[in-house]
Amino acid sequence: MEVKKIVFIAADQEYSSEQTLPALGEALRARYGHAVQTVTSKPDHRADTDIPGLEALDSADLAVLYLRWQQIPADQLKHIEDYLASGKPMVGLRTSTHAFNYAKGHPLEKWNRFGALALGAPPGWGNGHTHYGHNSSTDVARIPAARRHPVLEGVPEKFHVRSWLYHVLPNYPPPDAVRLLEGTAVNPDNKAAIPNPVAWTWRNPAGGRIFTTTMGHPEDFSVEAFQRLLVNGVHWALGEDKPRKWGGELGIRVPYRSS
Repeated sequence: MEVKKIVFIAADQEYSSEQTLPALGEALRARYGHAVQTVTSKPDHRADTDIPGLEALDSADLAVLYLRWQQIPADQLKHIEDYLASGKPMVGLRTSTHAFNYAKGHPLEKWNRFGALALGAPPGWGNGHTHYGHNSSTDVARIPAARRHPVLEGVPEKFHVRSWLYHVLPNYPPPDAVRLLEGTAVNPDNKAAIPNPVAWTWRNPAGGRIFTTTMGHPEDFSVEAFQRLLVNGVHWALGEDKPRKWGGELGIRVPYRSS
């Protein structure tokens, strides 16, 4: 059977994706036989102008992104652009909705809309795309219409995550997306908080399968329900059957550092 290659790109400054994504990748390698590679920002997690190694996408079967406000040069971004145009699948986590932050008038400014272009998410941060406070967390529940979707196989009807809820409504995810899970803010700083989608699937304009979740706080990765959601999402994006048997909790323990 062909071994599928998954490339993880971790460059988010805040959520320790340079630790959580390799841990997820190792679990996928060990349990399901995927080939995995992680590409990170340099010189460290705080960097926002250099992600060497993105040429790994040229031979990837799946890209898993955890990006935030990057300003990488055109030659590096070209690998992401070409991958997106290829129609290959993509998984986007949390801050990937606002993956890039080029200055107004910059030749690459259009990529500030990456969330809308690639993930069926709002086009960057602001203009209604916000959250309900760092002291809040999120109760998550299945959307009834999606209860039989393969990404939700074995995922509990309800669970709780540390991620503070992202506000993406009313325009996202787009009408042709399949909404899987809805989040309700717990202890929000805005009393007008309303439930919002926190996971969905979509087909991008090039036809690629997209699985997006606005969850992804490092403490979420210790929640078995979230782990299973991600594993199922990866298999679905690759067009592979969902795992027949869940091997149990993945043992990912990464603290939140904030910066």
